[in-house]
Amino acid sequence: MAMGLEIAAVCFDLDGTLVDSEGEAADSLELALRPLGRPLTATERDFVVGHGFGEIYTFIKAGGGLPWSSAEFEEAVFQARLTLFARNGASELPGAREVVRRIAARWPVALVTGSTRSEANLMIDALGLADCFKLTLCAGEYPQGKPSPIPYKQAAETLGVSPERCVAIEDSTAGISSARSAGMHCIGVREGNRYGQDQSQAHQIVDTLFDVEALLLSR
Repeated sequence: MAMGLEIAAVCFDLDGTLVDSEGEAADSLELALRPLGRPLTATERDFVVGHGFGEIYTFIKAGGGLPWSSAEFEEAVFQARLTLFARNGASELPGAREVVRRIAARWPVALVTGSTRSEANLMIDALGLADCFKLTLCAGEYPQGKPSPIPYKQAAETLGVSPERCVAIEDSTAGISSARSAGMHCIGVREGNRYGQDQSQAHQIVDTLFDVEALLLSR
């Protein structure tokens, strides 16, 4: 494996990496906006992929027709997410439970996500992985979301490790940029990349989480 580093921690993205939920995230926004008679535009739907809730709220607010505060919108979106979750479940991507658990047995593992705390906990609990993560870092818990390097830098700092000794597992252009800008080695995973996000800036690109496991545990 051509990584040239001694791994100190592994950071996973959530939506599009562990759960096949990028489309569902946009669907929940659309459902939350429905009582306002305010549609989610195609441009806004595209923006959802890879960005954190704070950035998404700002983007949609700028488009007009959104009278709610960030907290009010967050609650409306979470209730919509619960509705979709009751219908669809966690939409686990292949290997998510097994791969995270086996990697967590060897290194400290963090979740670095643009989802809100309530959304992330919903998915983590559904996957049964709460005990695997030394740290979960969610939207609103860092000052600026992906593609800023801040979320991944903050994760490394909280774990007490150098970003240069961390591996980030991502699916989106924004997430890959965030991890790389933070100084982490980034692996892009194709499996959950339903919307054709450019993954070319990842250090390595693999098909599935099982391939991630093979790369890391073969060391």
